[in-house]
Amino acid sequence: MKKIFTLSFLTLSLMLFLSGCYKEQFGTNEGYWLSKERGVVVYSSPYCSYYVVETSNGYTVLRAWGNYKPYENAVVYGNFSNAGTRDIYNYTTGYVFSAEIKDYWLSYANADYEVNYYCH
Repeated sequence: MKKIFTLSFLTLSLMLFLSGCYKEQFGTNEGYWLSKERGVVVYSSPYCSYYVVETSNGYTVLRAWGNYKPYENAVVYGNFSNAGTRDIYNYTTGYVFSAEIKDYWLSYANADYEVNYYCH
């Protein structure tokens, strides 16, 4: 009887402890993201993993990582002025996602050329 009571108590305590834990969503601090570079998605196609973001410095070509890619006219924040894989905040949906920046500070014509090169 004593073993059953002890095991029941330990099981119940463990269940209460684990149900009280939660995973904090790292990276959704809007104050942090709004201090980064702002951009607007000007090209996004469901048939291509590349998309274009317009920033104050020109156009940036990005490659989507994972299953997420923002839609056109989405407002995004992040570091768009360096090549490499970056976390980006979609202000429109409140979602943080990763993307690879292929090229940056492009003219509209050069960004269009690169997307056509990568997608076709």
